[in-house]
Amino acid sequence: MRGLTGRDQAERFMRALGSAVQHQTRVYLTGGASAVLLGWRESTIDIDLTFVPEGDDVFRAIARLKDELRINVELASPAHFIPALPGWDGRSRFIGQEGQVAFYHYDFYSQALAKIERGHAQDRVDVAAMLASGLVERARLLDLFEQIFPELYRYPAIDPESFRGLVREAVAP
Repeated sequence: MRGLTGRDQAERFMRALGSAVQHQTRVYLTGGASAVLLGWRESTIDIDLTFVPEGDDVFRAIARLKDELRINVELASPAHFIPALPGWDGRSRFIGQEGQVAFYHYDFYSQALAKIERGHAQDRVDVAAMLASGLVERARLLDLFEQIFPELYRYPAIDPESFRGLVREAVAP
């Protein structure tokens, strides 16, 4: 059975993945992995990530490492749940380089909007931490939401007006 993942385990995973991958790859960590690495949470259920370019060696390494390190790894990003925000990759914060792998925190504005849409209690805590720490600015978050609003029809599980209300509530002082 795999347990919760803390900072040390996440960093071990990053080092091991960097050692296993032999071509330049960008890995974007999101959700609990970002929260744990930045210290506003002690642990996470899994390491959510996405990577570019896709390669079999990365998939194989992840499959092996999750068992070796006894951690949960999910291939997920905010763009799986909401439209990709314009410029998300340029706002993704560099974490470090391990071998050929460059690790980034997936754009915090994207993370915040995906968490607002999902709406779990832990997600609300995470968004509050992003706002309090300055990783996300209220006005910019609302502006980026409005930029993707016309694309929300592509996500049938989302009620656009309800989502807008949740975003406005989250950015209210």
